[in-house]
Amino acid sequence: MAKASSPFALGTFAVGNEEFPGLVVGDRTLNLSDVLRIPGSVLSLVQDWDAVLPRLEALAADSSRADWWHLADVSVRAPLRPRQIVQAGANYRTHVIDLAVQHAELGPGRTEEQVRTETAAMMDRRAAEGTPYLFLGLPGAVAGPYDDVVLPGYSEQHDWELELAAVIGRRAFRVDRESAADHVAGYTIVNDLTTRDLVFRRDMPEIGTDWLRAKNAPGFLPTGPWLVPSSFVDPGDLRLTLKLNDEVMQDESTKDMVFDVAALVSAASQVVELLPGDLVLSGSPAGNGMHHGRLLRPGDVMTATITGLGAQRTRCVAEET
Repeated sequence: MAKASSPFALGTFAVGNEEFPGLVVGDRTLNLSDVLRIPGSVLSLVQDWDAVLPRLEALAADSSRADWWHLADVSVRAPLRPRQIVQAGANYRTHVIDLAVQHAELGPGRTEEQVRTETAAMMDRRAAEGTPYLFLGLPGAVAGPYDDVVLPGYSEQHDWELELAAVIGRRAFRVDRESAADHVAGYTIVNDLTTRDLVFRRDMPEIGTDWLRAKNAPGFLPTGPWLVPSSFVDPGDLRLTLKLNDEVMQDESTKDMVFDVAALVSAASQVVELLPGDLVLSGSPAGNGMHHGRLLRPGDVMTATITGLGAQRTRCVAEET
């Protein structure tokens, strides 16, 4: 089971049918529902983040308590259930450049190197002058970090997309980029699964993308294991690694982002009132299944890690008919 490498983190756990918010230190967790005046879920903690954080710091530093659970003795759920999910697309330079090459018509007058150079210049202009490409996901897609992923039988083109997610800790509405990071409580891991043949509407090509059908099947957003407070995380210098059956498929730094987390939060807040507990996903780096020509199959196991945020392990299973 994954451990938090930060001084402490938050998670949601279950013993039998009872769920509880837990403070994670090393390989142990403290049931915060049993601690006087601590609210009853991670979402409720985040809703009162400025007041709760000092209390969590004090509890994490208290080595005298004996009422800790070992992580091996509890089940790990998604760290929280967000009310809103904002997702970013086309936000890693290398990923976008690889896609441009994949879809380009190459020939004597147009080489792969030319396409890469042109696309890199376009990404530079976009970073300097443009805005992020954002869309919405549904909370119903959220699953735990070790849950099985059911691959819907209506397609055989399901793909992985490892992403860093920011967890909002203060209401954010029309905040500027300079102050946006102050509205982030912490960070977690998500794997934003996508059904590739449903991304574009073939019956209405002029409409464009259909993210509802492509990304929101039950369990298509494995989340966690932990919510790590933002003071322990540098979101601009993290390593994202996804392995499929122990073979590395994605391995990139968040330094490759076109728009950093602060820019994404700020851009989303210009339209959406971001609430405590909401997730803002930051896009996925190069190396998804379409790039490798290998999509998910029943029996596959995905292991996903981001520096300091723990690890997910999810097994793919076929949908029962």
